[in-house]
Amino acid sequence: MWYILAYLLPLLLIIFSGNTFISYIKRINFGQQVRDYGPESHLKKAGIPTMGGLLIISAFLFFSISLLHLNIEIIAILLTTFIMALTGFLDDFLKIKFERSLGLRAWQKIILQIAAAAVTAVVAVFVANQHSILLPFYDFYNLGAAGKFLLSFIVIIGSSNAVNLTDGLDGLAAGITTVVTLAFALLFYLLNLPEYSLLMLIMAGSTTAFLWYNANPASVFMGDVGSLAIGAFLGAAAVFTAAELYLLVIGGIYVVETLSVMIQVPYYKITGGKRVFKMTPIHHHFELAGLAENKIVFRFVIITIILSLAALLSIL
Repeated sequence: MWYILAYLLPLLLIIFSGNTFISYIKRINFGQQVRDYGPESHLKKAGIPTMGGLLIISAFLFFSISLLHLNIEIIAILLTTFIMALTGFLDDFLKIKFERSLGLRAWQKIILQIAAAAVTAVVAVFVANQHSILLPFYDFYNLGAAGKFLLSFIVIIGSSNAVNLTDGLDGLAAGITTVVTLAFALLFYLLNLPEYSLLMLIMAGSTTAFLWYNANPASVFMGDVGSLAIGAFLGAAAVFTAAELYLLVIGGIYVVETLSVMIQVPYYKITGGKRVFKMTPIHHHFELAGLAENKIVFRFVIITIILSLAALLSIL
């Protein structure tokens, strides 16, 4: 019963409050700033309300606090999520206030991301004594305190940026995150971690409901306040449960999106303007290659389902 409620309550809250929220951010003129160098097809999206991630994160935090037993691990995950949501909010606000596509400076984002990751890293390693990583088809492997501490920062900062990069097409980040969180809910159930299953179901219900408004053509965008926080949440949950490698597999699309940028940027600089992809993140490459936005989203979601099933197979 609790599992059903964890999924349904945030879903229903967001669906029934979404129109009111969208009307409000339209009224205060919180519209999307589209990059000048993005695909031309995205120019028509300028002015569509953003900061929709406030709906996702508010519902997630509210129901997590209401439904879960708040031990130190859960509190650390929620605090990490909140700090990254605040980072994203400031980033989105600055983009809108100054009417430009860039918000916080890179160094400002990095400092806040380090602070968010530090909350989880310190609690996981020095309070919860979580020093392991779960190897698929094998067992837990002890990394030691130093190894786990370093990995915590890499996973949380990496996953927050990865989800942020993935949030570039209508319904893409929300659709993939819904599949990822549902897969992790089942994974944690199989590992006898019910509190973490409930956490994932609350997030899954929130992102499912967000798709009601974010599916193509989107009525609202997630913004950094949603994508950065979701990525940090997934990373923090993975750290506490030693499921970092499972996040790498299940969130494979996040990884590919990030790798495409990591390949493109240095190659462009080294070769004086040559490109590996037409545009990155890689969803824009397929967009410029002629694939419809909806088709890219559906295919990426299907790939995520396949990766999730493969990861779950290793537990079964």
